[in-house]
Amino acid sequence: MEILNLNLMAPLYYTRDADSELPEDEVFSGGERLYCFELDEKQRTSFEPDRAEIIGKLLFSGKITEKAEGEPKAELPRGKYLFAQERRILNMDEIIAMAIEIQQEGLWQRRKLSDRLYLRFLHEDGCFVTQLFRPYL
Repeated sequence: MEILNLNLMAPLYYTRDADSELPEDEVFSGGERLYCFELDEKQRTSFEPDRAEIIGKLLFSGKITEKAEGEPKAELPRGKYLFAQERRILNMDEIIAMAIEIQQEGLWQRRKLSDRLYLRFLHEDGCFVTQLFRPYL
């Protein structure tokens, strides 16, 4: 897995879901989705975080939308990220492993990492993709 430094120049907007929860692995069938997690305070700066503790609560989820007035918004904000992707839908264990690798790389690069983790599912070039974004300052 390659971990890249990404400078997202414009936010990506989503319509916020009323009930935020992750889809089951076999349920995700397409469309672009974004999930935002709060990372555990103790684990988010550890080089060897506890796999069971690192991912905190799901703050919101949403589906892709155009910027429209009046809709509840969720967004992947513009900014700097450590970014990785796999060209398939990952299960939660694989997502946690990827998040830990990103965190280790960020700590190795001496980045000041955010307490958020963004998970994005999309369909691109004929296949499903899982992407993780970890903001840094």
